[in-house]
Amino acid sequence: MGKQKEIFIGFFVAIFATLSGMYLYVELFSKYDFATTIEMIQDGDLYGQIITLGAVANIFVFFVYLKKNQEARAKGVLLATILIALFTVFVKFIY
Repeated sequence: MGKQKEIFIGFFVAIFATLSGMYLYVELFSKYDFATTIEMIQDGDLYGQIITLGAVANIFVFFVYLKKNQEARAKGVLLATILIALFTVFVKFIY
């Protein structure tokens, strides 16, 4: 059960990193306030792009786990990144 727990931890760290990356992108690179930017994202159907930019943070998390020899957590990050990519494809092309 220990290895599954480590994969689970890596998965949720990656989800948190993605959400944090999305927030930081909106806050740092938008010249409008947060609420206006969110409205613009909704109006322009830019969810997929924002999620993808937020997921870039997973690269750093993945390599930190590999550097620390925590392969199970790195697998969790990889799993979360794949699911985020599939979700992005769903949002972009199907929704």
